[in-house]
Amino acid sequence: MSRKTKVWLIIGALLIVTGIIVIGGALTMSKWNFSNLQTSKFETNEHVINEKYENISLVCDTADIEFVSSGNDKTTVICHEKPNAKHEVSANDGTLEIKLVDERKWYNYIGINFGTPSITVHLPEGEYGSLFVKSSTGDLDIPKAFFFESIDISASTGDITSLASATGAIIIKTDTGDVTVENVSAESVALSASTGDITASDITCTGEFSVKVTTGKVQLDTVTCKNITSTGNTGAINLKNVIAEEKLSIERSTGNVRFEKCDGADIAIVTDTGSISGTLLSEKIFVATSDTGKVNVPKTTTGGKCEISTDTGSINIDIEL
Repeated sequence: MSRKTKVWLIIGALLIVTGIIVIGGALTMSKWNFSNLQTSKFETNEHVINEKYENISLVCDTADIEFVSSGNDKTTVICHEKPNAKHEVSANDGTLEIKLVDERKWYNYIGINFGTPSITVHLPEGEYGSLFVKSSTGDLDIPKAFFFESIDISASTGDITSLASATGAIIIKTDTGDVTVENVSAESVALSASTGDITASDITCTGEFSVKVTTGKVQLDTVTCKNITSTGNTGAINLKNVIAEEKLSIERSTGNVRFEKCDGADIAIVTDTGSISGTLLSEKIFVATSDTGKVNVPKTTTGGKCEISTDTGSINIDIEL
């Protein structure tokens, strides 16, 4: 090893030791409270809405969003936010609008930051028009206390939990995050996640119900709709008490399909790699094939068509009368 290399190694080691001493001293002075080291502080701002509105539109960046009952007839929006990334709250033309006004420069993103911005929307319980939410990073919670004409939610990274019903369509989409929908009625429901699990239970819709995942598990429990469709690349799907008035359709590239006490006038299940098993509630005319695996289906000759196929996996179906 050359003398020059040794000198640089010694200098590097001294810098590392100096950094450790500085950080240790700062933590000691702050009594090991890491939040005291953050370079960006938060503030809490409260917005009281006196104007009338029907629709709600919320567009933000990294905030966690929560809708809660105000317990009265007042609307209040509380924002826990950074001074240079505040949320503008107003009611215009019948719409409650909440949107981020980001005045941060590039150098504002450099530093030590703890904590997450949050938006808490306190609403009177009851019926509203459309709900539109677009978020980049953050969780979203909507309780059962609210009813909308339509719901349209999209997020890049964050978990979404919605218990609110709608007279029209419910559309919920996230790239990376889990989706949970419970105790909901609507005309149609469309749920999708690229990387994340989807759980839906106690769902009733007069039209279409669809679930789409790229990589993630799907759990459906007590779902009754006109048509039920699920597509996915990688991930298992479990169904219990899922009833399609017309067609139940499931497609998977890789993942098992399991169902319990499910049914549809017509059923189509296709997987590339995965086993298919479960119980139906009525007799079907079965057309079942597997390239590699055993096939065990009832030898019934009445009812709607039930087409089941898998390239690699077994098929095992029973009828629970």
